[in-house]
Amino acid sequence: MDKRDELRLGFETAYIDGSVASNSFYSPQFVSNNYKDGKKVLSSIEDELLRCDKFQISVAFITLGGITPLLQTLKELEKKNIPGEILTTNYLNFSEPRALEKLNGLSNITLKMYDVQEAGEGFHTKGYIFKTDEVYRIIIGSSNITSAALTRNQEWNTKLVSTEQGEMAREIVAEFNRLWNSEYALEFSEFYESYNEQYKIIKHQRDIARKDQVVSIEKYRLKPNSMQVGFITNLKKILETGEDRALLISATGTGKTYASAFAMRELGFKRVLFLVHRGQLARQTKKSYEKVFAKSVSMGLVGAGYHEYDADYVFATVQTLNRDEHLLQYDKDSFDCIVLDEAHHVTADTYQKIMKHFSPKLWLGMTATPDKRDDNVAGRNVYELFNYQIAYEIRLQQAMEENLLCPFHYFGITDLSIVGDDKDNHNFSMFTSDERVKHIIRQANYYGYSGEKVKGLIFCSSIKETQELSYKFNNIVNPDTGKYFRTIALNGDADEQERQDAFERLAMNESEANVHKQPLDYIFSVEILNDGWEFPGGKIEAGETPQEALKREIMEELDTEIKVGTLIDTIEYDYPNFHLSKDCFWCEILRGDLVLKEHENAKWLAKEHLGDVEWLPADVTLIEKIRRYI
Repeated sequence: MDKRDELRLGFETAYIDGSVASNSFYSPQFVSNNYKDGKKVLSSIEDELLRCDKFQISVAFITLGGITPLLQTLKELEKKNIPGEILTTNYLNFSEPRALEKLNGLSNITLKMYDVQEAGEGFHTKGYIFKTDEVYRIIIGSSNITSAALTRNQEWNTKLVSTEQGEMAREIVAEFNRLWNSEYALEFSEFYESYNEQYKIIKHQRDIARKDQVVSIEKYRLKPNSMQVGFITNLKKILETGEDRALLISATGTGKTYASAFAMRELGFKRVLFLVHRGQLARQTKKSYEKVFAKSVSMGLVGAGYHEYDADYVFATVQTLNRDEHLLQYDKDSFDCIVLDEAHHVTADTYQKIMKHFSPKLWLGMTATPDKRDDNVAGRNVYELFNYQIAYEIRLQQAMEENLLCPFHYFGITDLSIVGDDKDNHNFSMFTSDERVKHIIRQANYYGYSGEKVKGLIFCSSIKETQELSYKFNNIVNPDTGKYFRTIALNGDADEQERQDAFERLAMNESEANVHKQPLDYIFSVEILNDGWEFPGGKIEAGETPQEALKREIMEELDTEIKVGTLIDTIEYDYPNFHLSKDCFWCEILRGDLVLKEHENAKWLAKEHLGDVEWLPADVTLIEKIRRYI
């Protein structure tokens, strides 16, 4: 069947009888955003770009958010030298200069701007023309190249299919060429400088106007989102039935912390304890609560040098409060509500000790991953431990459908290519080579960033690599700012204060800089965001005993020979995605100095200081047994 026959059959399906089977490639279609059907305008445009021989686009508005999800596709077209023409306009000064500059930087794309002021007429076109062999596929409708238009908004577009000789295609292409060749269609070099300056002036004026507006404080008061409202409503109903336990199951990023804060405010609880896994999370949670409550209640931290026991709202780690010196500061009824973050861990001894000590009016558990391997085992079922009282449940798919998550883009980028199988090529110098550093900078510059400045975490293979790459970056000028990069290597030897300062600097904008503290562009690290410390060891290989495996792992990872002694305990622990079974032994060093070949850091701890570091949840269960044994 030739192309014309395919087209005739496609037209019959589209316009006469939808039950007629035809090749969708040759069938006109309705193009819209509909998350229920998994449809996005963006997907249709990507598909057409990837199979076209040439493309022409005419849209009124182009933003960086609109082209960002297309960057990988556009880079592929550049490699294949697929020519493209893009026409936009200075109408309302809405198109973002950064986006225009990005498009112009692609060698296969020619960008022009239609000057509506000089032309004396409006410009509101939204058309995408793709040519493959002798067939035109054209999308015309309401979608500009903005993130909202291509992914979320209610947009109506029609995809037309035509041969080169078809009247519709000829008229559309002719109209594009008329505008493209108009005296008012300016080349990039002719419009960019003046448009960029005009854009900045108008943006500044708009910012001033917003700041000068007299508005009610209530307008900017934090308000619950749809998930949080539903949760609070259901939680009230649970409490009215006399229950004292409830579980919030909510996908990461949907606002569990704020949901709990709104609930505490709504329910009028006077004293609340909030338990997390890391000190940094305790501080972050406290800041979130402060935004909701302002100064209506006192808030404090317990642990990591803080002893603010008497605060109305206390934020602490499970590891800290598990210790008697902190736990016994409180009576069983000291708190109206106790919030347990990462509640799927409540079966652990650390949690159980705390839960046996207190008798609050409400135990509120929060988790994104409630389901574990042993949920059918009595006493280890999370749902059972919270009396099967689910205040609210929203999983990842629903959260995405309701636009509760911060939008993001993931790019998989080729890093370092090594020709051949020579293991000698796989050396450290290649990871820190000047060419690799330049490659990283080029890719970061191409794919861009959101906000006022670049902010990044770069995870490396070793501490040495973090230090070397940070040094090299700090001696290179950032092409985006014209200043040297500001980076640091942050690893396991950094204390809590150093880590906090580093992340504060990473979050800073240039306007917040001072002589004492400058913003960071990147933090280089190995595993700075891991959950805590652990005892050394590893996996048992086939044919090994646990003792043999431990000797081998310590030699491989720490270059140290050990003698394995008696068994302390066998730890069984459920992490979100796997079950851990670990035999723990007393050991003696026979030879070596514990060289850190794979680990970030190591510490010797005396008995009285075992609680000074934040242990991984599984290892926490071993601490009390070690104390008693010593």
